[in-house]
Amino acid sequence: MATLHAQPKAIAPPRDIAVAIDDTSFQSPSSNTSCHANTLRASPRTHTHSSTHAAMSNPQPAAQGTKETGLRVPGNGKTIYHRPLNRTKTAELSQASFAYLFSEMVTYAQRRVKGIQELEQRLNEQGHPIGLKLLDLLLYREPPRSQLRPLSIISLLHFIKQNVWQHLFGRQADRLEKSNNPDTPDEYMIIDNEPLVNQYISVPREMSQLNCAAFVAGVVEGVCDGADFPARVTAHTVGEGDMWPGKTVFLVKFRSEVVEREALLDKS
Repeated sequence: MATLHAQPKAIAPPRDIAVAIDDTSFQSPSSNTSCHANTLRASPRTHTHSSTHAAMSNPQPAAQGTKETGLRVPGNGKTIYHRPLNRTKTAELSQASFAYLFSEMVTYAQRRVKGIQELEQRLNEQGHPIGLKLLDLLLYREPPRSQLRPLSIISLLHFIKQNVWQHLFGRQADRLEKSNNPDTPDEYMIIDNEPLVNQYISVPREMSQLNCAAFVAGVVEGVCDGADFPARVTAHTVGEGDMWPGKTVFLVKFRSEVVEREALLDKS
């Protein structure tokens, strides 16, 4: 029968003792030289918190030439204001979600109102702060060479017709006109044949004069006020038969000092 021999087990060092090897030098047996013996030295294991305390008591000096700044600007010059609200630039907001949100805004503004004019005024006030912030956002996203505020009435209206409408509704406004009446040289008209905000709004017969696009008129008014061209903007329905039944004219009426300043700039 085969005899089983028990192999001796290696004894592990105690947990509180760490074995360190010093002055270890090995040479090949074929080199006619003897191998130096390893010197074993037992040292007590230090605790983690003691080493951490030693590191904190002796801090290392910071590298020279490095400056830490609180604001980090990417190398391409783009910040969080250049990013779209959605994850991708091609993504669009759900039209159903917008319609539901806007209907709740109209319902909220309709509470405790005495007439149509007061309801439109409340919708206008809801859109005004959006226009103030939208002007700065769109100008900030422009390239540095074209990052200039509009300096005339025409340039401001073109900015609203193109940039603002493109950002809000994905398309430009249909037309931009000036009043032909010589008595009202301060009136301009931005025409939208089919406003998005009125697409899912049903107006009862007794409120046929109501135009919920007064919210967009408030946005336009906020853009004008933010650009230092104070104006009063109102929305009016001028339907054209079955083709454009919801055609809306946004009447922009600038203040007298704006018109006087424009006349002085034209002379100079």
